[in-house]
Amino acid sequence: MIAQDKDQPTEVVYSTYYRVHPEDRQKFIDAVTPHLAVEARIPGVIYYVFAQDITDPDTFHLSEGFRDQAAIDEHNRSSAFADALRQVMGSVRILEQQSQRYVVTSQGPGDPPGGVTLAQ
Repeated sequence: MIAQDKDQPTEVVYSTYYRVHPEDRQKFIDAVTPHLAVEARIPGVIYYVFAQDITDPDTFHLSEGFRDQAAIDEHNRSSAFADALRQVMGSVRILEQQSQRYVVTSQGPGDPPGGVTLAQ
């Protein structure tokens, strides 16, 4: 997980999932993992998280939070992003994919009613 500054306002959020062919699962992981460290250094990338689904190991969820369009543009121009995309598109059979873009108009705490108790 990459999280630069969780308290920084997030203007744009992307939520995407990929379901890959079971034989290509590790190829997908190998293509995406090096790219994550680069995202940590791009100004305005608030968070960039890939997570494997706990109920389906062939499904991966990507959550991206950006400060603004300039940060998205910088992300899209990065050579690491281009390399990861080229590697995935060239070697991974993506069986299903869906992506949504959300523009955030207000932001506040998202804890459930009663809050969350952290382990000590």
